[in-house]
Amino acid sequence: MSATLPDGTPPDVVSLEAIRRRLAIASIRSTTKAGSGHPSTCLSASHIVTALYFGGILRYDPARPDAPDRDRFVLSKGHAAPILYAALIEAGVIDLDIMTLRELDSPLEGHPNARRVPGVEASTGSLGQGLSLALGMALAARVQGRAFRAFALLGDGELDEGQVWEAAMAAAKYRAENLVAIVDRNGWQQTGRADEVMPTEDLVAKWQAFGWRASTIDGHDWPAVLDALAAATRPTGVPTVIVARTQKGYGVSRILADGGNRMHGVPLSPADAEAAIQEIANA
Repeated sequence: MSATLPDGTPPDVVSLEAIRRRLAIASIRSTTKAGSGHPSTCLSASHIVTALYFGGILRYDPARPDAPDRDRFVLSKGHAAPILYAALIEAGVIDLDIMTLRELDSPLEGHPNARRVPGVEASTGSLGQGLSLALGMALAARVQGRAFRAFALLGDGELDEGQVWEAAMAAAKYRAENLVAIVDRNGWQQTGRADEVMPTEDLVAKWQAFGWRASTIDGHDWPAVLDALAAATRPTGVPTVIVARTQKGYGVSRILADGGNRMHGVPLSPADAEAAIQEIANA
């Protein structure tokens, strides 16, 4: 199993960028309609999520989202749920209307619910837990004699949580080489700049000290993102982490002008949303 573009052709950067823009626009439209949600963190992760699902990284079958040998993806920063839903819809895994996001009877909750949405591997949003969940999945592959891999996308503010580092130690101890963590290093968390709330640099050196293969990339540069993810799937006997430096609110000047802070968990107004959509579409 391997991911392809919706028309069945191999992925290329032009096609990936077109998909990324659709996912970004869907995240903005849905959160604006809902009147709540986190569009800015969806935008910072947009290249990573697009690359995973449409860049030939995740091995999955849209028609069989529960196939035993599928790769697992855990959105540890669960407040970015809209872009995960947008990817699952784009890939044909689910046939749901993203514009029902956060509606009372919709399965598209504000944070992913694995019991309600096919393709969602874990219910997340209580930050700090996703890497442990992905590690459990990676070790389960070993126990089951299967070759699937587990990927976890974490926020950089989430790295303040001690459970992340407990999972990091355990992953190194058990040499979970089929585990890949990606840190969306957009520099902000709910209450301010991530490094002012809790300094964590040098992140690469820290992960390496915990026994991981670690690197840092520009999380909005297509060749860098694709190369790093492809390299992460090559086993070396240790888990891999990619620190992706991103912008919170990437591509939307209304959010970038704020630095991404006051817009944390704030949807765009209808007028600002339309301006942002045009900005993304015409970039």
